[in-house]
Amino acid sequence: MIGEALLAYVILERLAELVISSRNTKALKARGAVEAGAGHYLVMVVLHVSWLVAVTSWVGFTHSQANPIFVAAYVLVQLLRIWVMASLGRYWTTRIISLPDAPLVAGGPYKFLRHPNYVVVTLEVAILPLVYGAYPIAVVFSLLNAAMLYVRIRAENAALSARR
Repeated sequence: MIGEALLAYVILERLAELVISSRNTKALKARGAVEAGAGHYLVMVVLHVSWLVAVTSWVGFTHSQANPIFVAAYVLVQLLRIWVMASLGRYWTTRIISLPDAPLVAGGPYKFLRHPNYVVVTLEVAILPLVYGAYPIAVVFSLLNAAMLYVRIRAENAALSARR
């Protein structure tokens, strides 16, 4: 029961993020913001959708029960996600959108980490499969996510360096 509820939450949360991101992206672009790294965005979306499909399929085929320790860890990571999104506010998007005259966010988790959102994503990609004992999915998608973040963080750093 908890396992199915967690999967439903993750799917609904990701859909809500796309709505928030779209709204913020449109507003930022209307103010003169530009997108960087658009070339890898579709690959990132496919990676995340594939990860969710893999986890959901694993649960469907194995009928795995949720491990409460990993569920608790995932919930804690969600608190960090909320902190990141609240700190970025109207600047939070799933794309790399840079508004040239906007100050860089330096509060919240950004006081401690340069890319806290990617820490959240890295933890989510690893922990959600572990909730269901899907160790192969955790390993494979963590490696794929690391490769994606290597490309993405370089693109984001380049976009942000112009604003420093």
